[in-house]
Amino acid sequence: MLRVLLLFITCLSVQANQDEPLRLHFGVYPSDRATVMYRNFSPILEAITAPIENQLKREVDIHLTIFEDYESGIKALAEGKVDFVRFGPSSYILAEELNPNIKLLAMELRNGKKTFNGVLVSRIDSKIDSLIDVMGKRVAFGDKNSTIGRYLSQSLLIDNGITANTLGSFSYLGRHDLVAKALITGTHDVGALKLSTYKKLCDQEEFAIIASFENVTKPWIARAELPKEIRNAITAALLVLTEPNELGELGCSGLTQAKPKDYDSIRDSMKNAELFDPEEDSQKEEQQASD
Repeated sequence: MLRVLLLFITCLSVQANQDEPLRLHFGVYPSDRATVMYRNFSPILEAITAPIENQLKREVDIHLTIFEDYESGIKALAEGKVDFVRFGPSSYILAEELNPNIKLLAMELRNGKKTFNGVLVSRIDSKIDSLIDVMGKRVAFGDKNSTIGRYLSQSLLIDNGITANTLGSFSYLGRHDLVAKALITGTHDVGALKLSTYKKLCDQEEFAIIASFENVTKPWIARAELPKEIRNAITAALLVLTEPNELGELGCSGLTQAKPKDYDSIRDSMKNAELFDPEEDSQKEEQQASD
């Protein structure tokens, strides 16, 4: 009798857990103002909720978290404090270094392709017409962990013989919109931007592209311990998104399957970018060792 009662209580407990909404924590880092981030991501999170519920056969509540900065987002994913995220390629690679067991869910497409462009931009009247003209100038980068805002742009500079020591100065400003603002207000001569940010915020009669470089589209990633059935449900929901009203203002045309090797070119560029400011990377290694 006692055994039957315990079994009955266990069944009730399992049923109660199934009746409760599955709360998933989704995270992004601040590539723009918080209000813009919420506006951009709300449509896609709403669009994937119903398909995930249908596959898991339970109610799902997706909570959006905007991390304080790139680094806090990377740590949150690596430590399993968030269920899934949308990162830039370099943030995915850095998180993977901290926790090799994180899982790719999907990657975005831009006009059906797995690549899009970043740019180095300057004011037209600055007489900066090519990469060689960047020497001695004030350069604005994005976040220290940004793919376009740091690693790819610095790798491009390295390939053209430009290092931190050959610049007049350089700064890490965090968000792409802040880099654009630095160019507009004249605090910096050159800025590393997403092409979409350049087109949106920079008057093309006043600003010009010095150089462009190819980037791989953004990955969506799950924490290492997220159950496989939930990962599969999220991936399935992402892969069927094609409507503009579902994708919101993310700038992608849909999503596709992703593999770690899709980001090998970014790994190479990140390694190359270490040559831009060896002193900074040396300090970073010392800090990691002390931690």
